[in-house]
Amino acid sequence: MLRIFQGRSAVTIAAVVVAASVAGCAGKAKKPTLAYEERPVELLYSTGADRLDRGNWNEAVDYFREVERQHPYSEWSRRSILMTGYAHYMGNQYAEAIGDADRFISLYPGNPSAQYAFYLKAICYFEQIVDVNRDQAATEQALAALRDVVQRYPNTEYATDARLKIDMVNDQLAGKEMAIGRWYLKNGQTLAAIGRFKTVIERHQTTSHTPEALFRLVESYLTLGLAEEAKRNGAVLGYNFPGDRWYADAYKLLNDNGLRPAVEPLKAGAKRNALERILSKDKSTTLAPPGERKSKKGLLGPLGM
Repeated sequence: MLRIFQGRSAVTIAAVVVAASVAGCAGKAKKPTLAYEERPVELLYSTGADRLDRGNWNEAVDYFREVERQHPYSEWSRRSILMTGYAHYMGNQYAEAIGDADRFISLYPGNPSAQYAFYLKAICYFEQIVDVNRDQAATEQALAALRDVVQRYPNTEYATDARLKIDMVNDQLAGKEMAIGRWYLKNGQTLAAIGRFKTVIERHQTTSHTPEALFRLVESYLTLGLAEEAKRNGAVLGYNFPGDRWYADAYKLLNDNGLRPAVEPLKAGAKRNALERILSKDKSTTLAPPGERKSKKGLLGPLGM
């Protein structure tokens, strides 16, 4: 039997029911945005820049979007699109940042700041690169986007940064090939392993994985009894990386099989010739939108687009 509460208890229960209903609706609602209030465009933009400087990425996005909503055909609106993308990027919302960059490119393809939009897309893909033991789809996207920046704007600061990251991406892709090749070799699929190691030599020969790839080819060919192929790859390794530890291992392996290489390894401690880079996702190294000066705390000054 239902019990009917009287007086204050009834009011309390009603309040709880209403609160629960509101909470349920709120859970399904979209993230609240700024209430429409007509404000000077300079105030909206500067407030967004201030929130960005403070690291309040979502609030910055709200203010920059409000600039677009209230002043859609102004120069400030155009600037705000890139700043929205940058705020999304800083908040690790990569898909949203890429969408903002694409929107800017679509609306203003001939604007000088379009080069930054292409750069921002590439950086977003770059920072989504994962461990070599996982799928490398983002790595391929990053490489294509970074190359696009270099080809479109070869003499810009964006291209300079993109070239450095292309080296890192190639190193990552080579690392993936090496991981698969080692797995094949370990499981007795020597021919499949050779194919992976050759890919590293042919496509990523300036990376830090090249010496090991050559050593693995020596190892693989000796496993198959192809002494001349093993010796030839050992010679390439010795000529290009005489001080590398992988050549020291290859030299010993070839000697043990009666194939004395012509080049002796350099002494321990000799300079390595291989390119050794690691992926870095430190956002402080990423270029800010054009015209912005970046302090240790964040962004300062107006855009000069």
